This record gives sequence, structure tokens and C-alpha cells, in this order.
Amino acid sequence: MDINLMTPFFHHILNAATADENTSSNKSNNAGPTGAYVRDARAMAATPADVKEYPGCYVFIVDMPGLKSGDIKVQVEEDNVLVISGERKREEEKEEVKYVRMERKMGKLMRKFALPENADTDKISAICQDGVLTVTVEKVPPPEAKKPKTIQVQVA
Repeated sequence: MDINLMTPFFHHILNAATADENTSSNKSNNAGPTGAYVRDARAMAATPADVKEYPGCYVFIVDMPGLKSGDIKVQVEEDNVLVISGERKREEEKEEVKYVRMERKMGKLMRKFALPENADTDKISAICQDGVLTVTVEKVPPPEAKKPKTIQVQVA
């Protein structure tokens, strides 16, 4: 299986202080990662996924807890990149209720996978059940082996 998980090196990005995205004074001089890149890197690091290869398809299993089907996007970008994303938003707080402890993560969930050449991007299905998204990408059937062609020799 030749699926590139497109997971960037997170160790230096995740611990870096997130600069304010709205400041324009350092944007042109700053050689570090952009705020959007840091957010996407964190989202990819926080989104666990399993990838299975079957004889006829690839199956991507991604944990998307707390998201409804309408909150999840499955897209294929240029160069056969499968993008799975969603966002878990904080519940609206009521006046008489306050949080004593908040441990569940809120925010963006995302994973990107470079699909192999034999992936059929026209035959992709996605099912979300119990907070687990299963995306199935069918494989293009291999070309049939050509049978030898017999040419009849005629007498001249």
C-alpha cells in the first residue's frame, strides 16, 4: 500500500507559540509557519485515523466524536489528495450553568491522505456511525492481460 499520510513534522510546530494571525508587521519577514498551517497541523495531529487496504478498495477510519454527518466534509483535492475535515463547536452556555471541568477538545478536526494512482476518485463513499467516519475509496480495476493474438498464415 502506497498511501502517504501527509502528516507534517509536528514536534517544532505544536510547541511553538502561536503568533497573532492578524498582525501584518511580521508576516513578510517571518520565515516560520503561518497561523493557518499551525492550526491545520494541530488538527491533523489530534485526529486519529486508520487506513486499511482490501483487494478492491481502501478504507479510511477516522474518529470524529460529537460531529453530525452535516458537519463533516470529505473532499478530493488536486493530485488525488483525500481531505477529511470537520469542526466541533462549543455548546452555547446558559446563564445558570457553568463548567466545572472541560476536557473534551473543541475545534477543527482534519486529515489529509495522498491517494495512490489506482484509487478511483469517482467511487468514494462515506458513512458516519457512532462518531466514527468510514470512507471507502474503490480501486480502479487492473487492466486485463492481453491474450496473444493468433495470425493465420496464408499460402501465397
